[in-house]
Amino acid sequence: MSIQRMDNVAIVVDDLDAAVAFFTDLGMELEGRAQIEGLYADRTVGLDGVRSDIAMMRTPDGHSKLELTKYHAPAVSDAEPGNPPPNTLGLHRVMFAVDDIDDTIARLRPHGAELLGEVARYEDIFRLCYLRGPAGIIVALAEQIG
Repeated sequence: MSIQRMDNVAIVVDDLDAAVAFFTDLGMELEGRAQIEGLYADRTVGLDGVRSDIAMMRTPDGHSKLELTKYHAPAVSDAEPGNPPPNTLGLHRVMFAVDDIDDTIARLRPHGAELLGEVARYEDIFRLCYLRGPAGIIVALAEQIG
């Protein structure tokens, strides 16, 4: 038996509306929103009294999804220092292929996105960058040029 596909990646955020706006301006589409609570939620995630709101975002091609989650209960845990560097153990980053990296960065800056370094060129193949997105996650952008 094997897996069928990777369904989504979940990101816990402190401001769901701001995260939805960020990923919408990146080019993702809001698939839907829902409130999550009840015994099934508690049993699934292994926490008691789960109450959260989620927003499911999908890429325009429909193949990839992000589940943005805002926990109301129990209180959010901040197990790592804020804005960890790219070489921190654990979830590293989420990368998106974009048509125009400069335009994408310009659209995301009003949402607080900041470049970690600069837009770099990898040979004559890609322009790449890392920027900090909602909840401190690192979003990588890649524009194919070759």
